[in-house]
Amino acid sequence: MPQPTKGARLGGSAAHQKLILANLATALFEHGRITTTEAKARRVRPLAEKLITKAKKGDLHNRRLVARTIRDKGVVHALFTEIAPSFETRPGGYTRITKIGPRKGDNAPMAVIELVREPMPAATGKAAPKVAEEELPAEGEVTLSKAADTDAEPEAKAADEAADAKAEDGKE
Repeated sequence: MPQPTKGARLGGSAAHQKLILANLATALFEHGRITTTEAKARRVRPLAEKLITKAKKGDLHNRRLVARTIRDKGVVHALFTEIAPSFETRPGGYTRITKIGPRKGDNAPMAVIELVREPMPAATGKAAPKVAEEELPAEGEVTLSKAADTDAEPEAKAADEAADAKAEDGKE
């Protein structure tokens, strides 16, 4: 038994809503971006994401599933040959919704939904593990690190002076 979708109905009936969403998805894939109301943009986004995910698989079964929703064969072909391969490395988030303000006339909140064309940012990798704080010596222990620190201080000062001299030579 068909279950009603959550949220406000866009059309008069379930069939009308299904057609509205299919037409919006078709226009999105055909033009790359569309301007519509915020409610319609929010409703078409999951449908478009699922269709792109099916197109990324690229087999005949998924092509037929997509063709059930998008009735234009040219758009289906473009989805499978141009759009889906461009999202091959992206695991999701193929669309972006940007609010653009109210529509003149009826003051309906408007938004632009578009396909994200920018490549994924390079993964920075995992954060370096935190270095454990230096263990403080117990009260009764005596350390010889002070002698080592005094020897290292003149070397550090000399290195700093050499770096400053190179920087000044590079400016001239």
